[in-house]
Amino acid sequence: MFAIASSEFQRSKWQTIVTGTLAFWLSSSLLLDFVVMPGMYTAGMMTEPGFATAGYSIFWIFNRIELVCAAIALTGLLVLRTTRPTVNQLTAFALGLGLFLFAVSLIYTYGLTPEMSALGLQLDLFQPSAEVPAAMDQMHQEYWLLELLKLGASGALLGLCWNKQV
Repeated sequence: MFAIASSEFQRSKWQTIVTGTLAFWLSSSLLLDFVVMPGMYTAGMMTEPGFATAGYSIFWIFNRIELVCAAIALTGLLVLRTTRPTVNQLTAFALGLGLFLFAVSLIYTYGLTPEMSALGLQLDLFQPSAEVPAAMDQMHQEYWLLELLKLGASGALLGLCWNKQV
């Protein structure tokens, strides 16, 4: 009896940690995507020569926060999987979503963000700001595709955790 109660308490604690982490991550991603970045765009900051450096600074911090959130969520999902008496398809699906979210945060942190910042960096101070490279447009499309998939996956995972189906 005590072991079952302890296991259930452990499960509810991790359920809360995963749900809270996913809610924080999803809300901060939505804030960055639909408030901060459009605000910077409409203020004309994207045409400034130092925008690449400022953008990289913002995304450097946010990408590290995303990595921590993804690691906490994945750890919590692994703990929930081991404390569950039976593993069903929803548990395996949730674990797959957690792995996907961790992979996306790694791609952002070590792939897209440094590459996009390097393309936008103005190295010649005497040349007026040039036009945006074509590779930058391709990377923006890749970023937004990954971002939409990330938002959908984190929303689905949050729903599963909120309903205690994981």
